[in-house]
Amino acid sequence: MSYPPIKITFLGTGTSSGVPLIGCSCSVCTSPDKKDKRLRSSILVQSEKTTLAVDCGPDFRYQMLRAGVKKLDGIVFTHPHKDHVAGLDDVRGFNFFSQKPMDIYANEMTQEVIIREFPYAFADMKYPGAPEINLNTISVEPFEVGDIPIEPVLVWHLKMPVLGFRFGNFTYITDANNIEEAERTRIRSSEIIVLNALRKEKHISHFTLGEAVDLVNELKIPRAYFTHISHQLGKHSEINQELQSGMELAYDGLTIQL
Repeated sequence: MSYPPIKITFLGTGTSSGVPLIGCSCSVCTSPDKKDKRLRSSILVQSEKTTLAVDCGPDFRYQMLRAGVKKLDGIVFTHPHKDHVAGLDDVRGFNFFSQKPMDIYANEMTQEVIIREFPYAFADMKYPGAPEINLNTISVEPFEVGDIPIEPVLVWHLKMPVLGFRFGNFTYITDANNIEEAERTRIRSSEIIVLNALRKEKHISHFTLGEAVDLVNELKIPRAYFTHISHQLGKHSEINQELQSGMELAYDGLTIQL
């Protein structure tokens, strides 16, 4: 595949509750460091012609405003958990200015949840101002949004299949604790990988920081960023000092040029 130059922006790097966590007074949640302020995990992928988001959680509206996004060509979904789909209603602003539905790219499992959670967007008789959504079904086969080719990668979130996505030499994987060998083979040649690293302690459905580091080393990928981070992991500055060369915690607003 031929890939255009692409910019990746981390719209959010936090776990489902975000950081700071409501009601928490731990050292991470009360940290003045902006890199310890984490909205729910999502990235923006931009070429010269195309802009798309991967996931749109409950912080979607603010993420779009903070990143200054005026045009969005589509949203690609990893899976149907609330912290990855809850902001979909806010595509209404894009509908209004583009005068067309928002293209959504999701597997059938995720589409079923979207339709159930936002039934008014799919009603035969919609009230004025309801979001306009155009569903596009994806699986594990490569597809394109505008001029951006996308290769899905199947990973496991305990027993739930989740889609990671490869954009050229960049692979983005969130909400996973297992990647089968066939899928590992597909991402080994990446130059940059993003992996979820929830905390240091074992978790039922997320990679720990240690597990994510071990996977990067096994795959021999030169650069790695960790995302979907909880307040339990620790402060950004302190954890970064523990990581080996070529690895670091992602943070909200971080950009990568491909």
